[in-house]
Amino acid sequence: MESMRAPVNRIIPFSNVDGPGNRMSFFFQSCPFHCAFCHNPETIHFCTHCKACVPTCPVGALQIKEDHVYWNSSVCVQCDTCLKVCPNSASPKITWMSVEDCLNEIRRIRPFIRGITCSGGECMNHAAFLTSLFQEVYKMELSCLIDSNGAFLFQDYPELMEWTTGVMLDVKAWDQDFHRQLTGHDNAVVLANLDWLLENGKLQEVRTVLLPNYPEQNEKTVREVSKRLQGRAYYKIIRYRPFGVTEKGRQFCGETILSEEEALRCLAIAKENTKSVGMV
Repeated sequence: MESMRAPVNRIIPFSNVDGPGNRMSFFFQSCPFHCAFCHNPETIHFCTHCKACVPTCPVGALQIKEDHVYWNSSVCVQCDTCLKVCPNSASPKITWMSVEDCLNEIRRIRPFIRGITCSGGECMNHAAFLTSLFQEVYKMELSCLIDSNGAFLFQDYPELMEWTTGVMLDVKAWDQDFHRQLTGHDNAVVLANLDWLLENGKLQEVRTVLLPNYPEQNEKTVREVSKRLQGRAYYKIIRYRPFGVTEKGRQFCGETILSEEEALRCLAIAKENTKSVGMV
């Protein structure tokens, strides 16, 4: 366990939007999808050490050591200038943490949280690490949630699923061709996961982001997902917001926040099939 490490992009000590109750959220680096509306594009790739960010840091928190970019977290003021100039959808601000490192973070606030949520990027890129982490967190009587885009078949990870309280699954689009345009991948595995998680009682909730430029796709996804859920899991539909999205992503998805009218239209469609639905 001590020899195993995973790349953590950041930790949010207290979150009330990453599952039920107050939770500590771990965001792991790297993601197989390349979503046009990604609000954290710096979590997609690993740093290539191109060094473009180093001279832009206003406080000298980035240095070059042995031809690699080194991040000094004690100096960093979290201005995110390095993320804005990175040409590779990456971040130099990664901490390789052991399971014990993560547990130490959890222990500091254990009395104030209901559990942990692992997100990303895509945390399932580090499934073996999650398995070891969840086993230890379970001993602390805390719940363990996975926030995932569904790129990996959960049924292939039985030991991890044993220790996982539930999965918060993104269904970004029902139409396979549109899903490929949106993320760079088809959604066959995502929809297989939707069925498997439902059948095995591991689906915490499903989320869909509604896009301003694609009302027909919004409607199709919301209708089909809500029909599949039938109240067996919570369905959260999310209004697209352009903040943090790349310029190319905004051109594809939309330059403005999704209108309230479109959001309410889709909410009504979802409510035709399930009462367990909400909108943010």
